[in-house]
Amino acid sequence: MRILIVTAGSRGDVAPFTGLGRRLQDAGHQVAVAAHPLLAALVSGCGLAHRPLPGDPQELILAWSRAASRAEARALTRAYVDGLADGVVTAVEAGCDLVLTAAGPAPLSRTAGEAFGVPVIGTYLVPAFATRQFPLPGAPGVDDLGPEGNLAAGHTVATRAEGLFADAVTRLRTRLGLPSGAPSATGDIRPVLHGFSPAVVPRPADWPSQVEVAGYWWPARPDGWRPAPELVDFLEAGPAPVYIGFGSMAPGQGERLSELVAAAVGRARVRAVVQAGWAGLSGGGDDVLSVGDVPHDWLFPRTAAVVHHAGAGTTAAGLRAGVPALPVPVMYDQPFWASRLHRLGVAPSALPFEDLTAEVLGDAITACVTEPAHRRRAAELARTIAAEDGAAAVLAQIGARPVR
Repeated sequence: MRILIVTAGSRGDVAPFTGLGRRLQDAGHQVAVAAHPLLAALVSGCGLAHRPLPGDPQELILAWSRAASRAEARALTRAYVDGLADGVVTAVEAGCDLVLTAAGPAPLSRTAGEAFGVPVIGTYLVPAFATRQFPLPGAPGVDDLGPEGNLAAGHTVATRAEGLFADAVTRLRTRLGLPSGAPSATGDIRPVLHGFSPAVVPRPADWPSQVEVAGYWWPARPDGWRPAPELVDFLEAGPAPVYIGFGSMAPGQGERLSELVAAAVGRARVRAVVQAGWAGLSGGGDDVLSVGDVPHDWLFPRTAAVVHHAGAGTTAAGLRAGVPALPVPVMYDQPFWASRLHRLGVAPSALPFEDLTAEVLGDAITACVTEPAHRRRAAELARTIAAEDGAAAVLAQIGARPVR
């Protein structure tokens, strides 16, 4: 079967699908991943075909940070979504028998699937259906609002997401000769499999039928990858370091954050591996090593703790490694995952990015690495996650679904 995986966004939005794609490919399917050109090397480096989607999420995030008004930010977003819509149609039109779609571009994927007679399965990395059990990622704050409050907040998040794509979907339906009507929504797709562990977010009982929690899809390592000698030497030269990285967050803030991180590491008296990410973090000296992209499944088990922005993928990697976390959330789903880490007992309370100072970060690192309960709980949870096979659930769903 020819399977097209459609995803959009930063590295964390694409990397889990490289592992899922490899599993599908190993099972005999032909797999292509539609993603932004910025992530083409990641996809092809894992042995998967790449189909380009217009747009550069790194430039978009930087442009958002510089926007003079909300109107300007909305205009930037609309231009990005319009380009993405055309790209999804082109990717599906290029040929496939089945589309697996991430939550973000799901309305576009469903529209293209309808136009070309291709079935669509949702493969979401974050909870995307309103529930009484918790507010959805993206809801204001992270506190439990009570059953009805959680449900109402979830519907608000879903409605806002649908509105983001409404104009683009309407335009696509006209262009593709589809009947007019309400735009396809994320929640219209069935079945949907969520790529996170039920031990981390159990499936809510009030979710619709055919909406499941499958387990994590782990990123594939690029073919032929080997750690840099200087990284191996650094890890062997002393106690396990703390990992510090903010992924795709804070582009353009590299100099400020690098100085802040260096001071915090000195205050906590730890060694650190600092990942550059889109912020361009740097560091050096006997106790700090700056690195580029390093597979988290290799690096994290060799650390004393992971300090990160609490994106879905980095959160998962830290849980898999069984090491304590210090979440520093910035936006969207990150406060949700940060709160979840704390509730699971593997992390202290989140340290919001906007409150970050060298003193606060240094003291939080000290608290994180010296609390044995965090490490003990992280190890327990890692053993549970290791017994799960999220990709197998997707394979089973595909095997049960006829091709049109």
